[in-house]
Amino acid sequence: MDKIELEIIGLSYSQTQTGAYALVLGETSGNKRRLPIIIGGFEAQAIAIELEAMTPSRPLTHDLFKNLADAFEINLLEVIIYNLVEGIFYAKLIIQQGTETIEIDTRTSDAIALAVRFKCPISTYEFILSSAGIILDESQKDKDIDGDSDEFDDLEKEIEDIDPSKPLDYSKMSITELNKVLQNAIEHENYEEASKIKAEIDRRNAN
Repeated sequence: MDKIELEIIGLSYSQTQTGAYALVLGETSGNKRRLPIIIGGFEAQAIAIELEAMTPSRPLTHDLFKNLADAFEINLLEVIIYNLVEGIFYAKLIIQQGTETIEIDTRTSDAIALAVRFKCPISTYEFILSSAGIILDESQKDKDIDGDSDEFDDLEKEIEDIDPSKPLDYSKMSITELNKVLQNAIEHENYEEASKIKAEIDRRNAN
């Protein structure tokens, strides 16, 4: 399978899981799809610190791993997000020591935290992006708004007024409504919610 290279788009606080964050990865080329991954606060901090070039007073766990790897001449060549099962992403480290190359299974959040320290590529496969990736279709967005602006505005107001503690029941929405809610979520960079909406749309299209 051909690999697709990803880059870190950003981190945002999860609106549905206390203490969690949405890590957003995006294609470096092609369709520019975005892949939202929910991670813990510690891992989000570890990624953010390195991205912002901050130096903690004492090494964090991922810094310790990097220091040990450097001391023993171990290099992280690549991080691959290789599977997605029931909403859980699986990743592996491609590590080289001398002439030997080793694959090590790891949590995706830890893998990304190490990738930014080793400055190595992050990759995934097409079937994962097809399943969980999100793309903003500008032409469809313009068509929806221009063709039925009142309906779009009403739905957008309904979304804005919703109680965050009571998530929308997507199973009761039509495909048209789901597509508009998806567009709204992407525009507001709520990729975690957009991923759930896309999963509902894909489920219906598969039936």
